[in-house]
Amino acid sequence: MKNKDVSEGSYRQFGQFLQQQCGISLGENKQYLVRSRLSSVMHDFHFDCIDALISATITGRNRQLLQAVLDAMTTNETLWFRDNYPYDLLVKNILPEMATKKRRLRIWSAACSSGQEPYSIAMSVLEYQGQKGQLLGGVEIVGTDLSSKMLEKCEKGVYDELSLARGLSAERRRRYFTANKDGLLQVNRDVRNMVSFRSLNLLNSYGSLGKFDIVFCRNVLIYFPQEVKTRILQQIAAQLQPGGILFLGASESIGSADHLYTMVKCRPGLYFQRKA
Repeated sequence: MKNKDVSEGSYRQFGQFLQQQCGISLGENKQYLVRSRLSSVMHDFHFDCIDALISATITGRNRQLLQAVLDAMTTNETLWFRDNYPYDLLVKNILPEMATKKRRLRIWSAACSSGQEPYSIAMSVLEYQGQKGQLLGGVEIVGTDLSSKMLEKCEKGVYDELSLARGLSAERRRRYFTANKDGLLQVNRDVRNMVSFRSLNLLNSYGSLGKFDIVFCRNVLIYFPQEVKTRILQQIAAQLQPGGILFLGASESIGSADHLYTMVKCRPGLYFQRKA
């Protein structure tokens, strides 16, 4: 019989390890989260108890195990067009203004999970182009995530009925998806061609990504302690063009990085603009 209980010592060690690896802070009394996230990894790697799994992960000798554990602990639920207002602002306010620059625009979706956010951005861009004509220079969207499992899903762009029901309208479903032979729906090629995906740990350097005009880093910072949040926001500012735009989650703030950004309030919603 498998033991899914997490001892206090293992929980403490795992919490420290997870923060070192990807900056996530488990906090107190989240043993239930570790149990639920690592149960399938226990089964796949034939461990009889979670404490043994945690110990083997921390030693780092099995890279496949390490990646599976990080994938399990960093994968989060996501929605299509989450909160709506960032995408509305993109179409109505931001893209029209940036189109006047007459150059290729670059948009980054950080911690993109299973791909709903970058594909929602791409659909928004296509809708803007349909209304106003082609953006001069085009648009490049880059999605990044730490989880190799999620990035593989992003690349395929295939989703089941439950995933599609989370925030996607019937009209967009008809317009942007095609049923495959397995009865699942795949994002159409014109949307997929706008987006590329790369592996990135937000604790590492972002320099290889290049500069961006717009960054979506939404509902990610809530998982990090304050000093890590500030460092991430500083690094994002370094990758933004002067005057570039940052979208955070509805419950997130710029905090002690406010010297780098100006808050722009809209109705509804808000975004942050990098100071020149």
